[in-house]
Amino acid sequence: MGDFKKLKGRPELKSGKRSKKIDTRFTEDEYKQVIALEKELGISKTELVRMRLLNDAEKVVVNSRELLKHLDSVGAEMGRAGNNINQLAKHANTLKLTGDLHPSVATKFNELLEAYIRMQQGLETALRKIIRAMGK
Repeated sequence: MGDFKKLKGRPELKSGKRSKKIDTRFTEDEYKQVIALEKELGISKTELVRMRLLNDAEKVVVNSRELLKHLDSVGAEMGRAGNNINQLAKHANTLKLTGDLHPSVATKFNELLEAYIRMQQGLETALRKIIRAMGK
C-alpha cells in the first residue's frame, strides 16, 4: 500500500507567472462603472483592467455576443428590404408588360432604389470598420 504517488497539484509555471500586484482605489461611481463593464462584457475585473491598461487604451472593448445579435437583426432587416424591392420590381415589370406602368412610378422607384443602394454601401463600410476594429 506504500505505492501511492504523492500528488503535487498544479505544475509550477516557468514563464509568464504573474507575481506582481498593483492596488488601485476607485470612487464609488468608478467602481460601479467597473462592475457594470464586468457584467456587460462577461469578463473579470482583473481581465478588464489588464486589457484596458496593457493593450491599446484607445481600443473599444465590445460585448461580442451583443454586437453579433444586433448585426444579425440588421442583416435580417436588410434581407426583408431586399425581398420587398424584388416584389416591387416584379410588380413593376408585370405592369410594364400590360402597359399600365406610369413613367413617374418607374422614376420614383429608381430614385428610391438608388437611395437604398447608397444606404447599403454605407452599412457595408461601417461593418468593415467594425470588423477591422474587432480584429485588432
